[in-house]
Amino acid sequence: MTTLSWILMATVSGGMLSVFCAWLIAKRASAAQVHILISYAVGALLGAVFIELLPHAFMKSEHSHQTAATLLAGLLLFFILEKMVLWRHCHLEQCEAHLPLEVPAKPEPSQVNSHAQPPLGSTHGETSLSHSHSHSHSHSHSHSELSHDNGRSGLMILIGDTFHNFVDGILIAAAFLADTQLGIVTSVAIITHEVPQEVSNFLILIHSGYSRKKAFALNLLSSGAMVIGGVLSYFALQTLQQWVDTLIALASASMLYVAVADLIPTLHRRTDLKATAEQVCLIALGIATIGIMSVLAHGLE
Repeated sequence: MTTLSWILMATVSGGMLSVFCAWLIAKRASAAQVHILISYAVGALLGAVFIELLPHAFMKSEHSHQTAATLLAGLLLFFILEKMVLWRHCHLEQCEAHLPLEVPAKPEPSQVNSHAQPPLGSTHGETSLSHSHSHSHSHSHSHSELSHDNGRSGLMILIGDTFHNFVDGILIAAAFLADTQLGIVTSVAIITHEVPQEVSNFLILIHSGYSRKKAFALNLLSSGAMVIGGVLSYFALQTLQQWVDTLIALASASMLYVAVADLIPTLHRRTDLKATAEQVCLIALGIATIGIMSVLAHGLE
């Protein structure tokens, strides 16, 4: 087999295998379990950023301050992108951006009296029932709005995962160009650490409002960036290697932004002690999973 054939086989099978394994794991989760496993996804994202991506980016970079600036610029970029998605999905009657930030006016004495005494022809029970129904409807509407985020975090994670897969393709190609055996080992190592990452991406897409079928298709499409990175690297490795640290920093920015700005705030909606302990344990498990995979992958190198 030629070197290009090895690169194509490794990137195609690597991308598809990691996505398929992630789909098999995530598809067994019920809707309630998906909500719980978002905590695991937060841990996996943070672990991928701080255990794998950023250390690799800083080691590759000759100018650490420039890499840090790229990370900062990436966070700002994804903030702007999320704003654009918000504006696109914003409806006048639903969007929080259109709600006036006003302090409720102090009720007039006549209004207080009207609340204290029900109007003629109605009973206190009817008034309470009407108020209760209105409150229940409002709560139900609010809950439906908060059930997903109109695709915001899903879009962010897809962009970041595409960068990440592109960089993985570059690394696989570089390894095969150096030595076939090294390329095989590197491909296995990359697939090993990609599986938990793809599981978290799949869960985030579902949480973001995508169907399981669409989430699988988008993850599979994103994995195609690994093939593109591998093929381009074969023909222009020296040029692309100069951009590896920048691409890794941008991928880190997207994952960090999704974890901290989009997912963690949703975890704060459950404030009871049991839910908090569960979330902390799952976040730690997500970080530990990436850490273990990283140790195993480095042991294969």
